[in-house]
Formats: sequence, C-alpha cells, structure tokens
Amino acid sequence: MTVPNLLSLLRMGLIPLFVISVVQGNPGRAIAIFCLAGITDALDGAIARYLRQQSLLGMYLDPIADKLLLVSAYVLLSVPGAHSGLQIPVWVTVLVFARDLLIVVVALIVHLTLRVAKFPPTWISKVNTVAQIIAVLLVLLSGLYPQVMAAALASVYLVAALTVASGVDYVFRLARLPAAQSKSEE
Repeated sequence: MTVPNLLSLLRMGLIPLFVISVVQGNPGRAIAIFCLAGITDALDGAIARYLRQQSLLGMYLDPIADKLLLVSAYVLLSVPGAHSGLQIPVWVTVLVFARDLLIVVVALIVHLTLRVAKFPPTWISKVNTVAQIIAVLLVLLSGLYPQVMAAALASVYLVAALTVASGVDYVFRLARLPAAQSKSEE
C-alpha cells in the first residue's frame, strides 16, 4: 500500500462526509471537504511520480475515487431540496454519468477485443473534468452567495456541452483505434 494509494482511499473516505455536509445544509463544510478531496487527487499523482510509486492498483484506484466523488456530487446536487443552492438539472447528471459509464464499458471492450492496455484521457476530457469540478464548487457556493447563481448555471450548461463533446471525441478515437492498432503491428 503506497502513499498515493492511501490518498486515493482517503478521497473515497471523504465522500460520505461530503454527502453528509450537503444534506445537513452546510455548503461551507461541503466545499472544504470537496477541496480537500481535490488536494488529495493532486498530491497522489505528484507523489506517485516523484517517489516512483506508480502501481497497477493506483492506476485503477485514482480514477475510481475521482469518478465516485464527482458522480456523488452530481447526483446529490440534482436532488430537489437536497441543498440550498442551484439544483443541477437531472438531465445534466444523467449525461455526466452516462458518458463515464460508456467510457468504462467501451474501454473494457477495447481492452478485451483489441488488447489495448492504455486508454489515456484526451485534452477535452481533462477540460471536461475541470469544468465538472468548477461547476460543483459554484453550485455549492450558490447556496452561500445567491449572486453566484448565474455563474453556477452557466458552468452547469458548459459541463453539459463539454460532456457531449468529449463523448463524441472518444467515439471518433475508438473508430480510429483498429486502424492504428493494425499499423502498429506492421
């Protein structure tokens, strides 16, 4: 068990505390916990590279922790009355969840059929993740500061657009994969 893997597990352990904070109507504490989880995400990658503690477990654990946190946040923040800020439209939450699920299923199929071991995220996928994080923070802030409501709403719609764009990007990448695979085998 490496330090980066422990940080990923800590991030998973923060999820129930985040959920409790939101449900109890404490957006300030929820923001602090969400930011702490983000810090553990940045630290686990940096420490893994610096100490050369990259592992197969960490390769799976880190993105799972990230997705669990974001999916939990989106589901919770789309439930009517679950918090005092802007309610994320359910259709946006469904888009976010469906895209992530689709990517996991397709990556598994590609791995099993084409033996592709790595399926790194694209730049648009990374931008989408950053937008998702910012949207969660703005939605939580809208519960403390109503003047943030317009920015929170804009960020949620940006997430929807980026989610669709990154999903389409993955589809095009997958369509090119068999040709790239056969060229690398020549």
